[in-house]
Amino acid sequence: MVENGRSFCGTLSLVDVGNEVRLSGWVDALRDHGEVLFIHLRDRTGFVQAVFTPEATPRRICELAASLRSEFCVSLRGVVHKRAEGTENPHIETGNIEVVVLDLSVLSHAAPLPFPISEKAMIAGGGTGHVESVSEDLRLQYRYLDLRRPSMQDHITRRYRIIKCARDFLDARGFVEIETPMLTKSTPEGARDYLVPSRLHTRQFYALPQSPQLFKQLLMMAGFERYFQVVRCFRDEDLRPNRQPEFTQLDMEASFIDEEFILDITEELVTRMFREGGIALQRPFPRITHSEAMSTYGTDRPDTRFGLKFFEASDIFENTRYGIFKQILQRGGCIKGINVRGQSEKLSKNVLQNEYAKEIVPSFGAKGMTWMRVSDGELDSNIVQFFSEEEKREVLKRSNADDGDVILMIADVSHNLAVSSLGQLRLHLANRLQLIPPGIFKPLWVTDFPLFEAVEDGVASNHHPFTAPNCEDFDPFDREVLLDLRSRAYDLVVNGEELGGGSIRINKKNVQLRIFQALGLSEKEIEEKFGFFVRALDYGAPPHGGIALGMDRVVSMILNTASIREVTAFPKNRSATCPLTQAPSPVTNEQLNELGLLNIKETGPVPGVEE
Repeated sequence: MVENGRSFCGTLSLVDVGNEVRLSGWVDALRDHGEVLFIHLRDRTGFVQAVFTPEATPRRICELAASLRSEFCVSLRGVVHKRAEGTENPHIETGNIEVVVLDLSVLSHAAPLPFPISEKAMIAGGGTGHVESVSEDLRLQYRYLDLRRPSMQDHITRRYRIIKCARDFLDARGFVEIETPMLTKSTPEGARDYLVPSRLHTRQFYALPQSPQLFKQLLMMAGFERYFQVVRCFRDEDLRPNRQPEFTQLDMEASFIDEEFILDITEELVTRMFREGGIALQRPFPRITHSEAMSTYGTDRPDTRFGLKFFEASDIFENTRYGIFKQILQRGGCIKGINVRGQSEKLSKNVLQNEYAKEIVPSFGAKGMTWMRVSDGELDSNIVQFFSEEEKREVLKRSNADDGDVILMIADVSHNLAVSSLGQLRLHLANRLQLIPPGIFKPLWVTDFPLFEAVEDGVASNHHPFTAPNCEDFDPFDREVLLDLRSRAYDLVVNGEELGGGSIRINKKNVQLRIFQALGLSEKEIEEKFGFFVRALDYGAPPHGGIALGMDRVVSMILNTASIREVTAFPKNRSATCPLTQAPSPVTNEQLNELGLLNIKETGPVPGVEE
């Protein structure tokens, strides 16, 4: 490949032998063999070995080359040669050629590096080298250097190609990419908003969008029918290891459709994106209801790459004389169990009792764990003496247990606590016992979520208040009725990680108002927060729905990186700060004064800021 007379390091091959080339890039590494100097030149396409010899290279160029250091930015001219037999490097694309240098220019010098950038051992027979351990904050502080590393260049470039694949797919199916506002109105969508003060409207605030939710629905009401956007979203959430305050979402919405349309087109889209990364997904994706997911896996994001499905044990012990189970069932609780097949040697009595029952399971919120090992067709545990013969037989049958298996059960008055604790135990065991097969991807849809969840003073939306219910005729003031409602929502889960979610939306004003009433909003609050949106529902809103995919997570999974920060050019760290720019940072009193924010506390309540 040649561009404006410049060739590129990683594209040279044996067909270029004898040709004179001009190359530009960075010095990745140097080797001085006395009279012969080797440098390993790197550009965005890869590496090539450049050689300075007294026979072919002018003396002044050899002297200049001797002054080079790692990451000097240089340009050179030379002739491509085939490497001598025995000096080839099969671990790199250009390992069978080298460039004998005729001329060299130093475009700019580099200071001593805060950490090594080179990732390649380019000596003959050398493969990919190991980058020494560097703290993530140091990498982020010098992100422009960190991004020079070939692995990071590969991540960011492949991210672009995956997103381009999605854009091309949606474009071919009639979706139009439309930008929506970054400065918008603060509306309750679950997380806290990032607020932006307005200088022109003193002490009034914009909010950065948590998602383009209302605008994409308004675009459907405007008649565009098929919309998508690769959009930056902002959520002021509590810190988690794999979460960013700003993230990229692939947002899509369509009119005159139902759930099947969204699920089908999303499956095809996601399958193509994974294929772009060299991963084949099997279609159709399995589907499981929220209720099934919770009762079988203890989570609404089940990892189905391994077994350890729950079995129901409450009915087995309905008339038990085992005191703990009896008390829990009398108080309306439940008992759930899992069978860990063939692991009795690794899960010794000591491990089960002193590690899991006393420490690990209580850390998940449960009060304890009951364990039994299976040997000679019998249950072996201190507590089985309290079980009847029928109870023991039924446990073995229900768990489908065999010799060498280990049965674990959690009982609790709270059904949610019992299944969530057992779900966390399931994942802990899978990781500890290496039950998760590598290189496997198991996508599935989770559907039929509860529309509302219980909170102390009423109910809250499980997803957001614009999700259509499975029944439009309901009493917005009957808490029990509300908690029984299901939503027309769906989440895409792959390997236990939620990659996206969406729903069919409400397109009738009376239903939307009923949802707002159920959430405890007064007419005044509805008008202040959502008046513009409710009015739009007066003008023939079509049935519509959509989905949003978290592209940072999608790309991270496809590329198998440890964190979404590895596929983001300039991410924040785990403290939501930027070591590169030191953001967030203080601003001057003059700036605050211009925004009308100076001495807010002394001036009383601020218009536009809710107390």
